[in-house]
Amino acid sequence: MHSRFPICLVLASVTLITAGTASAQVARLVAQPSSITVTAGDSVLLELGALDDAGQPVEAGLRVSGPRGVMDVRGWYQHGHIKGLLAGDYELIVTTVGDERPVTLRIAVTIHWPPAARIDIHAGGPTLYEGTTLSFTAEVFHADGSRRPNPSVRWTSSDRSIATVDRFGNVTAAQTGPVTITANLEDAESSVTYEVGVFPGGELSLTGGSDSIRTGDVQQFEVTAIEDLPITWTYTVQLAEGVVAPAAPAQVEAGRFVADVPGVYTVIASAGPLSARRSFEVTQRDVVRKVEVMGQGRIQDHYTSDIWVWEGVDGRDYGLTGSRQGMSHAYVWDITDPTNIFKTDSIQVDARSVNDVKVSPDGRYGVLSREGASNRRNGVVILDLANPAHPVVASTYDEGLTGGVHNVYATNDYLFALSAGDKYIILDMSDLSNPTYVSEYNHPDSRVHDVWVHDGVAYSAEWGTGVVVVDVGNGKWGGTIENPVFVTSFPLPTGQTHAIYPYYQESTGKFLLFVGDEIIGRRGLAWQGTGPDVRMAYDPATGRGGYPRVTTGYIQIVDFTDPENPKMIARYEVTEYGTHNMWVEDDILYQAYYEGGVRMVDVSGELMGNLYTQGREIAVFKAHDPIGWIHNAPAAWGVMPHKGNIWFSDNTSGLWSIRLQEKQALVP
Repeated sequence: MHSRFPICLVLASVTLITAGTASAQVARLVAQPSSITVTAGDSVLLELGALDDAGQPVEAGLRVSGPRGVMDVRGWYQHGHIKGLLAGDYELIVTTVGDERPVTLRIAVTIHWPPAARIDIHAGGPTLYEGTTLSFTAEVFHADGSRRPNPSVRWTSSDRSIATVDRFGNVTAAQTGPVTITANLEDAESSVTYEVGVFPGGELSLTGGSDSIRTGDVQQFEVTAIEDLPITWTYTVQLAEGVVAPAAPAQVEAGRFVADVPGVYTVIASAGPLSARRSFEVTQRDVVRKVEVMGQGRIQDHYTSDIWVWEGVDGRDYGLTGSRQGMSHAYVWDITDPTNIFKTDSIQVDARSVNDVKVSPDGRYGVLSREGASNRRNGVVILDLANPAHPVVASTYDEGLTGGVHNVYATNDYLFALSAGDKYIILDMSDLSNPTYVSEYNHPDSRVHDVWVHDGVAYSAEWGTGVVVVDVGNGKWGGTIENPVFVTSFPLPTGQTHAIYPYYQESTGKFLLFVGDEIIGRRGLAWQGTGPDVRMAYDPATGRGGYPRVTTGYIQIVDFTDPENPKMIARYEVTEYGTHNMWVEDDILYQAYYEGGVRMVDVSGELMGNLYTQGREIAVFKAHDPIGWIHNAPAAWGVMPHKGNIWFSDNTSGLWSIRLQEKQALVP
């Protein structure tokens, strides 16, 4: 990047921070241009500088930040450009670093969508009869193939006497005859034509479902009717006396029903003048269990990152934890007795952050990820776990990984290491002292944050791109470990795809992906947090720090049984908090939910709707530690079940072990 100003930056997540210290002479910051207007997908050149009282340029350290998901500030570090991602009006904030009274510059950013180029209309069915309704949706694409989120298309009917269409795309036929339904946005337009037929008459009946289910159970109903007859699904509910339910205590879609609130429900299928109904009872799910605290490995002097627990080759159980924010250690814990957790060793590495730690399934080797190394080589550190209580560094590998490794995934034979959030590199781990490069995968125009491998298929979480699926040895799509082959990608609604966990659900025979957001901050929500000092221990000298970070985001559950036709089926959303890492085992979701603590959720059977509102939560534990790094500020980061105990790392207080107690019978 070329600039008239003496500024040197290093990359740090969405915020860019300089390596230097702000000069006391800085009086103001300047930008050229002073405000930014850019089209989503395009970039604009931005020059920043610091001036003294006389208006002369001075050397300064700067922090440059923008809302994640709406603009890309990383490009400014690389080549001086800010990239627009999501249309709207925003602010780019530039602040000096290292000064007690930082100087701040706010730059207005306006991002526009590119023109709409194509509209694809999707109809709710192939046939339209008089007196029936079909729901239409529209996808809008730009000239570069990118998709316009939540487009506000305009719907029209060529003959309202034959069929009308409302602004939501619901088409209702009034009489027989030809009609054309059109969707347009800007200069793009698309139409579909129907010949409205005579309503065929007959009768409807409902089959399937049970007489009694629990909240969260999914009922599947089928309609016996003339083929292609459009069906409208609704329900009514009778609640118990004194129960006040939310406006939508249940949902029904294409015959699938799930309830959040107990009561007597009636599902109704209708088509024109015909209808059929079925009543049944919904009772409380009643899966709540108590949690017993087994032990804690307290860390008081820094920010704890990820965790991995395993059985060592010596038969004892161990935990490995990482650290962030200037502490270049990973710690080994003996956790054989969960009530007596103790450190056995530490491994110091050249890194500002050991964000991720992993151990191979056979316990042969461990991996530490490195970011912020002093020599800027970063890469991974390989641990020989022949003596798991006292690992030795077998090797380091940094070729192609110098931009920093945020996450890794270890199999017995191969290691997948993320390279600067741009791609993942695959290493052969046959010789721990000499890992060798095998191959890599880099999805175009995408940033990767997490990758998990299941049955020779790699599933990666790639922010705005969503889930990316690659054949790395399964072979069904022609991929091998030496030649990864792209299978498909699947965008998620929030555009903040951060973590992923593949899970085969034996009870249904479905293969599910649990996909988590990570949204730091709560911009636009009523509770936006306590300020910028969210990851500092309290400093009595300055009065700064001592607050946990605030987050939002949720878990999205996708049916990937057919990887080429994935379907979003459910979510787990606790709206007050944001998700981080997770684990799924024996139909229980173990979720590290940042300041929402560790949460255990029943994910058995068919899934639909929001699991949080259905009474599927089994237990919640928040790690309040009065003498933790940040006092009494739970911030769960990673979680793993192991031998009947639940192990998790907490940002502000270290390693914890808890156990679910057996469910107690109700006593009258």
